[in-house]
Amino acid sequence: MITRSLIERIFSAANIERWNDHPRPVQFTEMAKQAHKFVIAYTIAKYEEDLSGTEIDWISLIEGGIFEFLHRVVVTDIKPPVFHKLMSHEEQRKKLNQWVLEKHLMEDFDLLPEEITDRFSRYFSEREETIEKKILKASHYLATKWEFDFIYDWSRNLYGIERTRNEINSQIEEHKDLRAVREMLREMNMSDRDKGIYGFIALVGQLRFQKRWAQTPRIPQTSVLGHLLFVAILSYLISMELHACPRRKYNNFFGGLFHDLPEVLTRDIISPVKKSVEGLDELIKTYERSSMEENIFPLVPDSWHQELRYFTESEFDDKIRRNSKDSFEIVSDTSMQNSFNSNVWDPMDGKIIEACDKLAAFIEASQSIRFGIHSKGLEDGMTGIYSKYNKQQISGYPMGLLFDYFK
Repeated sequence: MITRSLIERIFSAANIERWNDHPRPVQFTEMAKQAHKFVIAYTIAKYEEDLSGTEIDWISLIEGGIFEFLHRVVVTDIKPPVFHKLMSHEEQRKKLNQWVLEKHLMEDFDLLPEEITDRFSRYFSEREETIEKKILKASHYLATKWEFDFIYDWSRNLYGIERTRNEINSQIEEHKDLRAVREMLREMNMSDRDKGIYGFIALVGQLRFQKRWAQTPRIPQTSVLGHLLFVAILSYLISMELHACPRRKYNNFFGGLFHDLPEVLTRDIISPVKKSVEGLDELIKTYERSSMEENIFPLVPDSWHQELRYFTESEFDDKIRRNSKDSFEIVSDTSMQNSFNSNVWDPMDGKIIEACDKLAAFIEASQSIRFGIHSKGLEDGMTGIYSKYNKQQISGYPMGLLFDYFK
């Protein structure tokens, strides 16, 4: 069972500030950085798979990214240059990884299925650089560069800033054997209409600047992009507990990661506003679909369009895609678990993603109140969400128990 402490550890990344020893125009958090890293990893992996014919183990990519995220959350007090130095030393690397697992993650991992503890341990002990590890490493440096480009203009007078810039660029150069990385480097300085996949990751990166609960004071403040990763990881962990097939895990993770993608174009419109006027919610959905067609799809290969539609349209419905990849069929959560838990159906648990989305909002409100920041909006939001989910089971999973942790 997913524990409260594991959920809190994931959410704690929203409190971890990056570049806090540099002047910076906005607050950069570890949660948003890791979310951006996953979006970039998806983009690189899809590009390599579709256009270069590279075989990608998507479950390894997802889990590797989650492992790296949790590892970084635990060792957050170690500055990146020191951390990378430690990880390059065989003996120190083993000791650090053992400490992270045994002192911080073992108790939570041991309550999850599918021997995730062993996979975490092997991930950091095996030195072979798989294509999935290489993609995650390239994505890490590209996400870091995206942040640093904002910071650089504020920090030109800082001692060592050019060295930091050169180190980041050097690490990216080392990954130019990946076709997608070469393409991104070529597109970086082009006009918006020619930016292609780099334009896509740059546009998604703007979700870092969109605040959740924008009109309600909270601690910590969370971004839409960071929220997406929180939902994606929760959805993946629940999928593991349901023993979901690989394709279902894939769809639930990336469905969670991209479910609010249209908000980069429309901004985060809160549910009470959407539901305040009859027909407004559907009008917003129609606008989101047309905006995706006009602004996002031209940036990515045509072969990705149907998958991104699958992730972002009827995103909170349980659905499958049969023989045709051009359309999907909405099904019930009971049939999802009993009849469609197979790769051949390309299943996606929209109801689980929706519940994780609401759980994330519930935790955001709960943690803020716990830190002493109260408001009627937060309290009403918690009450409304809890009344809907406190006893709910989805595909046989007791979602209500996760809400009870933070009541």
